[in-house]
Amino acid sequence: MSPTLKERIQQFYDASSGLWEEIWGEHMHHGYYGADGQEKKERRQAQIDLIEEILQWSGVEKAENILDVGCGIGGSSLYLAAKFNAVATGITLSPVQANRAQERARELGLATRSNFLVADAQEMPFEDNSFDLVWSLESGEHMPDKTKFLQECYRVLKPGGKLIFVTWCHRPVDTAPLTREEVRELEKIYQVYCLPYVISLPEYEAIAQQLPLKNIHTDDWSVAVARFWDVVVDSAFTPQALFGLLRAGWGTISGALSLGLMRRGYASGLIRFGLLCGEK
Repeated sequence: MSPTLKERIQQFYDASSGLWEEIWGEHMHHGYYGADGQEKKERRQAQIDLIEEILQWSGVEKAENILDVGCGIGGSSLYLAAKFNAVATGITLSPVQANRAQERARELGLATRSNFLVADAQEMPFEDNSFDLVWSLESGEHMPDKTKFLQECYRVLKPGGKLIFVTWCHRPVDTAPLTREEVRELEKIYQVYCLPYVISLPEYEAIAQQLPLKNIHTDDWSVAVARFWDVVVDSAFTPQALFGLLRAGWGTISGALSLGLMRRGYASGLIRFGLLCGEK
């Protein structure tokens, strides 16, 4: 029997997260290289800068109870918990990631203010109106039902709370549909990174309006983050990384060999890095 999408995602991150942390650190997301994408900086600093730029863009200055949807090994969750002196909860499909996030929380002295669970983002195990900040950084692309996912984020958000949603998109299709070649390029990315499909940022905004989120604003930061894939490609073929890839297995090796797909997608304008923020 072929593994389900959820099983594929779990297996992918179970196998690859240790190597990612070893080579690239605790933040499993893009870096920010300035609005023009030309700033030169250390990779981890670029990833931290992305978090800070998103917070500034969204106007978040404080939070007490944070949900990180698709938390990885707790990079954003623990950073936000420390920054805001808040309680952070993270969910992931990967038991390996959840366990490592808990370990990192203990190492950082944040165990009493954080919790990490294996849970499905489309059926979250939380009461309505539980969190004043719902944070989703590069996990929406994995969701098979984009509407249901955002409905769940809205459900667990407290009235007056804020949703910050950042995800991989494809280009808008209001003026021209995707070409056959673009569809083929996307399908290659879907296969490698365990994605069901991606949609455009205007389509996400339409879903958000139906929830209905208030004070919605969106932005496209593709230029600001595209450089990240050059950095990842350059670092993926060091002796340390190559040895780690052999240990991690074929799924991780396939992902590394396909890094150029994302770099090419940004260069052509097919792949976009979309941001959406709104309030309940």
